Amino acid sequence: MRKTIIHLTAFAALGLLCPAPRAHAASKEIIQLQTQVQTLQDMLQRMQQTNDSRMAVMQHLIEQTADNVNRMSQTVNGIQQQLQSQSENGVNGQQISGQIQSLNDSVDELKSRISRLDKTLQDIQSQLQNVNAQPAGGAPGQQAAPGPGPDGQSAGQQPQAPPVDQLYQGGIRDYNSAKYDVAAGEFGDVLKYYPQDNLAGNAQFYLGEIAYRQGDYKTAIKNYDAVLEQFPGNAKAPAAQLRKAEAELALNQRDAGIRDLRSLIQRYPQTPEAAQARSRLNGMGVRITAPKPSAYR
Repeated sequence: MRKTIIHLTAFAALGLLCPAPRAHAASKEIIQLQTQVQTLQDMLQRMQQTNDSRMAVMQHLIEQTADNVNRMSQTVNGIQQQLQSQSENGVNGQQISGQIQSLNDSVDELKSRISRLDKTLQDIQSQLQNVNAQPAGGAPGQQAAPGPGPDGQSAGQQPQAPPVDQLYQGGIRDYNSAKYDVAAGEFGDVLKYYPQDNLAGNAQFYLGEIAYRQGDYKTAIKNYDAVLEQFPGNAKAPAAQLRKAEAELALNQRDAGIRDLRSLIQRYPQTPEAAQARSRLNGMGVRITAPKPSAYR
């Protein structure tokens, strides 16, 4: 009996010294998971700090670029005043108009680049916010979005047009590079996909400029008319009326050209284009205002 008690005691002590292997393995896996989660959280925090730093640098660069564009705009205004002075002194008005328009094109391209940079910055910030808000592995019961199809589009999703700033900037770049067919397609897409955007009027104007440079004055006049009729408040409206008058004069439509030059002076009297219209009329030996019809007695 005494031997039996001794054996039982020995077995009990051995059981205490050797715990269940499954419990020990589960505890080890939990510790490993906790370590991995902590590591991922540390990595995410470092990524956030790095991205915040980069965002601050990008924002500073965008602000600097905007300041440079503002200074350039002031310089362009000064050059325009000098060109107007030269115009009044008899310098060729059409040559001056082309120089001013070239300067305006450069400013438009810079502004478009700034808008695109700002849009990119906003997109990156939105993506970072989504990453921070998304729980690891996704929410319970959440279904994954359908993957892209063979053409790169998600299943059931229609292809989307590029952002308006991207289209417009591409059009300006190709226009300045004399790639007129490509630029016309990009400006046409701006009008097709973003007809209510502020850049739509600019795109319509440049379609007229492309036709004018190609010698298609009738098409140019139609595009300039579209600017004046559909986008009368657009910044390009005075230039559109001036260029329309020049296209009409190129087609030997003297009366129509004079009428549009006078209309430009009346509608936009303080603009550089109005000064060029006055110079053009003076060079043609035509009065700035139309003579009043004589009254019958």
